Amino acid sequence: MVGGSDERGGAGQTGLRLAATPMSVQPATLRVAVIDDDSGFLRVLAKRLEGSGYQYRILSGPVPAEELAAMKLNALLVDPALLGPLASEFLERVCGMLPGLGVIVCTQGATVAQRVRGLRLGADDWISKPCHPEEVMARIEAVVRRHRRGQTREDLGPLVAGELEIMPDRFQAYVGGESLEFTRREFELLGVLAEHAGKVLERDEIYRRVWGYSMIHGDRSVDVFVRKLRSKLHRRSPGWEYIHTHFGIGYRFDPQPVEPGADPMPGKRGVPEGAPEASEVEALKPAIS
Repeated sequence: MVGGSDERGGAGQTGLRLAATPMSVQPATLRVAVIDDDSGFLRVLAKRLEGSGYQYRILSGPVPAEELAAMKLNALLVDPALLGPLASEFLERVCGMLPGLGVIVCTQGATVAQRVRGLRLGADDWISKPCHPEEVMARIEAVVRRHRRGQTREDLGPLVAGELEIMPDRFQAYVGGESLEFTRREFELLGVLAEHAGKVLERDEIYRRVWGYSMIHGDRSVDVFVRKLRSKLHRRSPGWEYIHTHFGIGYRFDPQPVEPGADPMPGKRGVPEGAPEASEVEALKPAIS
């Protein structure tokens, strides 16, 4: 951790600058763990983290999720290349057991399929090396902000809309007492829309709130994920329309009963031409290595 030069070579640790004081001394300080063995990258990043007042720990390999929980981290920066064939299992386990932990993958030479796989397993962001340390820190901060907004929403309790019950503290949504199988990203998107019920959110604003940074021109991720949300909601609650399209602008969450004879699958409307179907994305079968 930052603030000491004690070189302890515990399991999974490189011995780089461990804190001489507990992480809890400064509650507002971001606590970050980095799993990487790129000495040049770590040297530059550590200098920037320390200069910005971060408390951080460098780990030379995967550690149990229980140990990460005990560190009371805000974020984990990990290079899956260091984890080898265990990368997918590690990401899935950590993201599943620690939903409040921001997980950012930072690696070199990954394919689109590998990035999709990592994000689907629960990673909040993916950064390609080589990268500037300022960008890494900005993305860490964006992920942490998003998680803190989610924790604030948890305090509000369940949200009931139409036949849908949203439980932020469980990362779950229910219809008739049965859970809907949303991915973490889908649930975050639903949460953002529901939090602003009745208000039209522009696509770029949705992207910033869910992904944590500005949308690249031509990116259709919002449309694709809205379509997937609508499809899952319709299968379990066909008598309600939850998400409405505002052409050329964005989307509005406003649960309304479907009128007799109305289009039973409004999710097909308002999706720009050229947006990939969910099946196109599902067809990617990567393996982080």
